[in-house]
Amino acid sequence: MVTEALQQVVGDRAIGICDTPSGLCRRVAAALGRDPGRLRFDYFGLNHLGWLKGVHDGTGDLLPGLLADDAALAGLEEAEVFGFEWLRSLGMIPNEYLYYFYFDTVAAMTAKPRGAYLLEQQAGFYAARPESPAAALAEWRATKSERDRTYMAEARNGHEHEPAGDDEPGGYEAEALAVVNAIAANAGTVRILNVANRSALPFLDEHAVVEVPCLVGAAGAQPLAVGAVPEHAAALIATVKAVERATIEAALTGSTALAVKALALHPLVPSVAGAREIFAEYRQRLPVLEERFA
Repeated sequence: MVTEALQQVVGDRAIGICDTPSGLCRRVAAALGRDPGRLRFDYFGLNHLGWLKGVHDGTGDLLPGLLADDAALAGLEEAEVFGFEWLRSLGMIPNEYLYYFYFDTVAAMTAKPRGAYLLEQQAGFYAARPESPAAALAEWRATKSERDRTYMAEARNGHEHEPAGDDEPGGYEAEALAVVNAIAANAGTVRILNVANRSALPFLDEHAVVEVPCLVGAAGAQPLAVGAVPEHAAALIATVKAVERATIEAALTGSTALAVKALALHPLVPSVAGAREIFAEYRQRLPVLEERFA
């Protein structure tokens, strides 16, 4: 949503980054015992709503073989989150955030919302007042490590997440630097980015922001054609895109009706009544919303 709002200002050359698609591709390459730099990944969707539908090495698609291999899947984080059977039913590997769409997680999430947990944890960090820069760095590393370990715990039945080591590439900073380097060097490398659709996903209009492989060079990021995608994925993408646009319009106009509509249309909000309750609580807790949606 942020990228699409920015595009109303800077146009279709805007680029958004996220580290979850590249992390998924690295994990899949590791499960295959292959160098990710020598593979082509067919990925499509929106930010936090995407699927890996193919992995190619020049001889064919390696993904069906991976999905059929219990031993290889056993070491894949997404297999732990979604289960072998569901991945095989899809014939694809979803971005980890699809867990919240495929499984009933509302009760688990509302028991201790992630945002509330992070607010409490970060408040503790800022209140610690370490005695030296070295102690402050150690405190931050411990705080970040705890945050990473508990990431998406509800998707792992409470099991802790094993964060990447210090030598593991990743993070937003690594994604941003890779894009900047590719543009500066006119490298023509392929990276999965959030850009204006143009015609990458033909069921969306050309200005819709999508998350797809892009050829990155001096001209910026050029989205590559994704090809056919399963109907169920296209339908979910189109629905969430409508929610994003209703949200943007509500924010720009200050329309309470549009804000409630945006919430009610979201697949994870169970009813219009629920959407009204959610928005009313947002307004109560956030004075800026009370002022904007007067």
